[in-house]
Amino acid sequence: MASSYPTTAQFPGVQALTEPNIHVALTYAPLSSQSTLDLVKSPSAGAIVLFAGTTRATFLDRPITHLAYSAYVPLALRTLHSVARATKTAHSLIAIAITHRLGVVPIGEESVLIAVSSPHRKAAWLAGEECLEKVKERVEIWKEEWFEDGGVWRANRDGVAGVKVVDTQEKTSEEMVGERAVK
Repeated sequence: MASSYPTTAQFPGVQALTEPNIHVALTYAPLSSQSTLDLVKSPSAGAIVLFAGTTRATFLDRPITHLAYSAYVPLALRTLHSVARATKTAHSLIAIAITHRLGVVPIGEESVLIAVSSPHRKAAWLAGEECLEKVKERVEIWKEEWFEDGGVWRANRDGVAGVKVVDTQEKTSEEMVGERAVK
């Protein structure tokens, strides 16, 4: 069955930055938890933690139809890599992998996977949480949350109300900039 969502793919496959034991990637394809886990497995690891952020069905009791992510890919990859490197160093991790999906992400599918491996579980748990928060805070990825009656740009943080997505065909960029300045 064909998707009823518009396609927003800007590149095929995966765009990634890697160095030994650090892997970050952006893709428009569905994410694979197993592939992400495989990037951090090591005989030295006593713990591997995987975080999978998924599209939920509601926000504040409003039904969601889908999420859509966009990014400035070259900068987002560099920022993801910086976050991954800093997290790996701060928690003495063995390896770290972050993969973020772009474009439309339907209900129940993953938008971000973060996997970390460490000799001990406490460092892995802490690193996974810290990494997620830094990705949401710093990386140049923007989220649109879509409801039956339209969408909102959502800050990549929990609980923020968002800004209504406007039809850019109806307004000029100057009008939209003026509206943002007033708010």
